[in-house]
Amino acid sequence: MASKFQNVSAFILAGGSSSRMGSDKALLEWNGQPLVLRVAHLLEPLVAGVTVIGDPARYTALGLTVVPDDVPDLGPLGGIATALRISRMPWNLLVGCDLPYLTAAWVEFLISRALASRGDVLLPEGPRGPEPLCAMYHARCAPAISAGLERGVRKVTDGLAGLVIETLPQEDWKAFDSDGCLFKNMNSPADYEWARAKLKGKLPE
Repeated sequence: MASKFQNVSAFILAGGSSSRMGSDKALLEWNGQPLVLRVAHLLEPLVAGVTVIGDPARYTALGLTVVPDDVPDLGPLGGIATALRISRMPWNLLVGCDLPYLTAAWVEFLISRALASRGDVLLPEGPRGPEPLCAMYHARCAPAISAGLERGVRKVTDGLAGLVIETLPQEDWKAFDSDGCLFKNMNSPADYEWARAKLKGKLPE
Protein backbone atom coordinates (compact mmCIF):
# COMPACT_ATOMS: atom_id res chain seq x y z
CA MET A 1 0.00 0.00 0.00
CA ALA A 2 1.45 3.34 -1.07
CA SER A 3 2.15 5.92 1.58
CA LYS A 4 0.19 9.14 1.63
CA PHE A 5 3.19 11.43 1.04
CA GLN A 6 5.57 9.78 -1.42
CA ASN A 7 7.97 12.76 -1.49
CA VAL A 8 8.58 12.90 2.27
CA SER A 9 10.94 10.85 4.43
CA ALA A 10 10.76 10.55 8.20
CA PHE A 11 13.60 10.17 10.67
CA ILE A 12 13.41 9.26 14.35
CA LEU A 13 16.28 10.60 16.42
CA ALA A 14 17.43 7.97 18.92
CA GLY A 15 21.10 8.74 19.28
CA GLY A 16 21.04 10.34 22.73
CA SER A 17 22.54 8.88 25.88
CA SER A 18 19.27 8.97 27.89
CA SER A 19 21.41 9.86 30.91
CA ARG A 20 18.59 11.39 32.95
CA MET A 21 16.29 8.45 32.21
CA GLY A 22 18.90 5.88 33.23
CA SER A 23 17.85 3.55 30.40
CA ASP A 24 17.31 3.84 26.66
CA LYS A 25 14.25 6.06 26.13
CA ALA A 26 13.62 4.61 22.69
CA LEU A 27 13.14 1.14 24.17
CA LEU A 28 10.76 2.12 26.97
CA GLU A 29 7.59 0.04 26.89
CA TRP A 30 4.61 2.00 25.64
CA ASN A 31 1.26 0.28 25.36
CA GLY A 32 2.90 -3.09 24.81
CA GLN A 33 5.75 -2.14 22.47
CA PRO A 34 9.01 -0.18 22.50
CA LEU A 35 8.36 3.54 22.14
CA VAL A 36 10.54 3.87 19.03
CA LEU A 37 8.54 1.12 17.33
CA ARG A 38 5.27 2.84 18.21
CA VAL A 39 6.52 6.07 16.61
CA ALA A 40 7.77 4.24 13.51
CA HIS A 41 4.48 2.39 13.00
CA LEU A 42 2.57 5.65 13.31
CA LEU A 43 4.71 7.32 10.62
CA GLU A 44 5.08 4.45 8.13
CA PRO A 45 1.68 4.82 6.39
CA LEU A 46 2.28 8.53 5.85
CA VAL A 47 5.78 8.78 4.36
CA ALA A 48 8.05 7.18 1.77
CA GLY A 49 10.27 5.68 4.46
CA VAL A 50 11.12 5.79 8.15
CA THR A 51 14.72 5.63 9.36
CA VAL A 52 16.02 5.64 12.91
CA ILE A 53 19.17 7.67 13.49
CA GLY A 54 20.93 5.79 16.26
CA ASP A 55 22.85 2.66 17.16
CA PRO A 56 22.01 -0.20 14.76
CA ALA A 57 22.92 -2.74 17.44
CA ARG A 58 20.05 -1.48 19.60
CA TYR A 59 17.22 -1.12 17.09
CA THR A 60 17.78 -3.26 13.98
CA ALA A 61 16.35 -6.31 15.75
CA LEU A 62 13.03 -4.46 15.94
CA GLY A 63 12.79 -4.63 12.16
CA LEU A 64 13.64 -0.94 11.73
CA THR A 65 15.99 0.73 9.26
CA VAL A 66 18.76 2.22 11.40
CA VAL A 67 21.66 4.50 10.44
CA PRO A 68 24.25 5.67 12.97
CA ASP A 69 25.17 9.31 13.42
CA ASP A 70 27.88 10.42 11.00
CA VAL A 71 29.74 11.85 13.99
CA PRO A 72 28.74 10.61 17.46
CA ASP A 73 28.00 12.85 20.43
CA LEU A 74 26.91 15.95 18.51
CA GLY A 75 23.41 15.86 19.95
CA PRO A 76 20.15 16.16 18.01
CA LEU A 77 21.63 18.66 15.55
CA GLY A 78 24.14 16.01 14.49
CA GLY A 79 21.29 13.56 14.01
CA ILE A 80 19.44 16.03 11.83
CA ALA A 81 22.56 16.57 9.72
CA THR A 82 22.93 12.82 9.25
CA ALA A 83 19.28 12.47 8.27
CA LEU A 84 19.49 15.22 5.68
CA ARG A 85 22.68 13.76 4.24
CA ILE A 86 21.12 10.36 3.58
CA SER A 87 17.65 11.53 2.60
CA ARG A 88 16.58 11.32 -1.03
CA MET A 89 13.42 13.36 -0.53
CA PRO A 90 12.91 17.14 -0.65
CA TRP A 91 11.02 17.32 2.66
CA ASN A 92 11.94 15.43 5.80
CA LEU A 93 10.08 14.95 9.06
CA LEU A 94 12.39 14.86 12.09
CA VAL A 95 10.98 13.63 15.40
CA GLY A 96 12.45 12.60 18.72
CA CYS A 97 12.07 9.00 19.83
CA ASP A 98 10.39 10.03 23.10
CA LEU A 99 7.17 11.68 21.92
CA PRO A 100 4.40 9.33 23.06
CA TYR A 101 1.52 11.67 22.20
CA LEU A 102 2.13 12.05 18.48
CA THR A 103 -0.95 11.32 16.37
CA ALA A 104 -1.29 10.48 12.70
CA ALA A 105 -3.72 13.37 12.22
CA TRP A 106 -1.21 15.87 13.58
CA VAL A 107 1.67 14.48 11.51
CA GLU A 108 -0.46 14.58 8.36
CA PHE A 109 -1.34 18.22 9.06
CA LEU A 110 2.32 19.11 9.68
CA ILE A 111 3.48 17.47 6.46
CA SER A 112 0.70 19.09 4.41
CA ARG A 113 1.64 22.52 5.72
CA ALA A 114 5.30 21.95 4.87
CA LEU A 115 4.51 20.89 1.32
CA ALA A 116 2.71 24.21 0.84
CA SER A 117 5.51 26.22 2.45
CA ARG A 118 8.22 28.24 0.76
CA GLY A 119 10.43 28.06 3.83
CA ASP A 120 13.37 25.82 4.57
CA VAL A 121 12.01 24.67 7.93
CA LEU A 122 8.45 24.38 9.26
CA LEU A 123 8.85 24.79 13.01
CA PRO A 124 5.94 24.40 15.43
CA GLU A 125 5.81 26.78 18.38
CA GLY A 126 5.00 24.79 21.50
CA PRO A 127 4.03 25.97 24.98
CA ARG A 128 7.71 26.05 25.95
CA GLY A 129 9.04 27.53 22.71
CA PRO A 130 10.08 26.11 19.32
CA GLU A 131 9.81 22.34 18.82
CA PRO A 132 12.64 21.46 16.40
CA LEU A 133 12.39 17.74 17.19
CA CYS A 134 8.90 17.54 15.75
CA ALA A 135 9.40 19.62 12.63
CA MET A 136 9.83 19.53 8.86
CA TYR A 137 13.18 20.21 7.19
CA HIS A 138 13.80 20.74 3.47
CA ALA A 139 16.84 19.08 1.93
CA ARG A 140 18.31 22.51 1.21
CA CYS A 141 18.88 22.95 4.98
CA ALA A 142 21.74 20.48 4.92
CA PRO A 143 24.67 22.80 4.08
CA ALA A 144 23.74 25.42 6.69
CA ILE A 145 23.27 22.82 9.43
CA SER A 146 26.56 21.09 8.60
CA ALA A 147 28.35 24.44 8.60
CA GLY A 148 26.90 25.22 12.01
CA LEU A 149 28.16 21.93 13.42
CA GLU A 150 31.62 22.66 12.06
CA ARG A 151 31.55 26.02 13.90
CA GLY A 152 30.75 24.21 17.14
CA VAL A 153 27.01 24.91 17.22
CA ARG A 154 25.07 22.27 19.15
CA LYS A 155 21.69 23.84 19.98
CA VAL A 156 19.26 22.90 17.22
CA THR A 157 17.58 26.29 16.91
CA ASP A 158 21.00 28.00 16.70
CA GLY A 159 21.91 25.60 13.92
CA LEU A 160 19.05 26.95 11.81
CA ALA A 161 20.60 30.42 11.56
CA GLY A 162 20.37 31.83 8.05
CA LEU A 163 17.56 29.50 6.99
CA VAL A 164 14.04 30.59 6.13
CA ILE A 165 11.91 29.38 9.02
CA GLU A 166 8.14 29.27 8.85
CA THR A 167 6.64 28.89 12.30
CA LEU A 168 3.45 27.07 13.09
CA PRO A 169 1.73 28.98 15.91
CA GLN A 170 -0.11 27.22 18.68
CA GLU A 171 -3.53 28.20 17.39
CA ASP A 172 -2.78 26.31 14.15
CA TRP A 173 -2.20 22.98 15.85
CA LYS A 174 -4.22 23.22 19.05
CA ALA A 175 -7.10 21.25 17.52
CA PHE A 176 -4.78 18.20 17.51
CA ASP A 177 -3.84 18.59 21.18
CA SER A 178 -6.85 18.85 23.43
CA ASP A 179 -4.95 18.21 26.67
CA GLY A 180 -1.66 20.01 25.99
CA CYS A 181 0.61 16.97 25.64
CA LEU A 182 1.39 16.87 21.92
CA PHE A 183 5.07 17.84 22.32
CA LYS A 184 5.57 16.45 25.81
CA ASN A 185 8.59 14.17 25.83
CA MET A 186 10.11 11.93 28.48
CA ASN A 187 13.50 12.75 29.96
CA SER A 188 13.33 11.20 33.42
CA PRO A 189 11.75 8.22 35.20
CA ALA A 190 9.21 10.64 36.71
CA ASP A 191 8.20 11.79 33.21
CA TYR A 192 7.77 8.16 32.16
CA GLU A 193 5.68 7.23 35.16
CA TRP A 194 3.46 10.29 34.65
CA ALA A 195 2.97 9.39 30.99
CA ARG A 196 2.13 5.76 31.83
CA ALA A 197 -0.37 6.87 34.44
CA LYS A 198 -1.97 9.18 31.90
CA LEU A 199 -2.13 6.39 29.34
CA LYS A 200 -3.91 4.17 31.87
CA GLY A 201 -6.23 6.96 33.01
CA LYS A 202 -4.85 6.88 36.53
CA LEU A 203 -3.81 10.51 36.95
CA PRO A 204 -5.53 12.32 39.83
CA GLU A 205 -8.27 14.76 38.92
